[in-house]
Amino acid sequence: MPSSPRRVTQRDIARLAGVSQATVSLVLNNRSDADVRIAPETRGRVLRAIEETGYAADPVARRLAARFNRIIGVFTYEPAFPSRSRDFFHPFLLGIEEYAERVGCDLLLFTSAPVVDGRRRIFHQDNRLRLADGCLLLGREIDAAELHRLNRDGFPYVAVGRRDDAGGPVPYVGADYAAAVDALTGRALAHGHRRLAYLPMGTHAESSEDRRRGFAAHGGAAESARELPAAGRDADAILDDLRADRTTVVFVEDFATAVALELAARRRGLTVPGDLSVVTLGDPTVPVPTDLTFTGFHIPREEMGRQAVEVLTSVIDGSADGVGQRLLPCQLVKGDTLGAPDPAVDRS
Repeated sequence: MPSSPRRVTQRDIARLAGVSQATVSLVLNNRSDADVRIAPETRGRVLRAIEETGYAADPVARRLAARFNRIIGVFTYEPAFPSRSRDFFHPFLLGIEEYAERVGCDLLLFTSAPVVDGRRRIFHQDNRLRLADGCLLLGREIDAAELHRLNRDGFPYVAVGRRDDAGGPVPYVGADYAAAVDALTGRALAHGHRRLAYLPMGTHAESSEDRRRGFAAHGGAAESARELPAAGRDADAILDDLRADRTTVVFVEDFATAVALELAARRRGLTVPGDLSVVTLGDPTVPVPTDLTFTGFHIPREEMGRQAVEVLTSVIDGSADGVGQRLLPCQLVKGDTLGAPDPAVDRS
């Protein structure tokens, strides 16, 4: 599908008119009091740029401007910017930044919370949560006790990723992993696969449970559909297990494990998908070099970031319709690693 044209922002207007973004905001809000003096020719350039581009101020921005600080907090349970994680978190942050600019909000990244065992906690002795009008929560696993406290305190927040109830409904924008895995499992069955295996990451995060649910939806149509432990095992040991069970297609939650499994198969003279089909269930969480395009799906991370800010602003200004929970479809990738099982291959 063709992508939607990018929305004109105040930053674009400022660049075209040769003024600051603050000046554009003042013109849009029709400020002309004694404390704010804008030269008529400057105001004219801004208005001409607005007319030429067809810019329309976002109504959310106007609502927020009247009542709030227009500061959105971003809290990450895992460090967001180490080199090993940047490829996964970066699209979320891009989407967050883009929509925050659209509605004229600043972002405040909460980094003072100490990292313990690789994770942060929102509530610590120096937390500055109340500096922001509301907060976005990023992390593969979010502490249910902290969600419960946020609900109890009535502090506006939105989780990026589906979250279970924690003392009340949780507002979130997530990816519909269950539907994506369901669709991929259906494709594998349509190719003739009847012995399926699922390799989880070994976590109890909602995203992992949703993937399991999608895999299990077609279990009755398969001769064998089992979950195979992967944590702490190398690719060769996993491959031995798959071959012993005559598995023809494996669904792998961790992208790096899928790449390692394909390399292990190649070292043995096996081919993917000829001898074993490999389906990935999401994008890499760490940079993993590979020449293959794996069959699987892309997570709509940038759009999740954008819509998370949209939902949060509606929670903040009281215009939210219900709790504010959205699941976005994942983009399926045909790839080169899912094919029909070869009945002539000896799997003994």
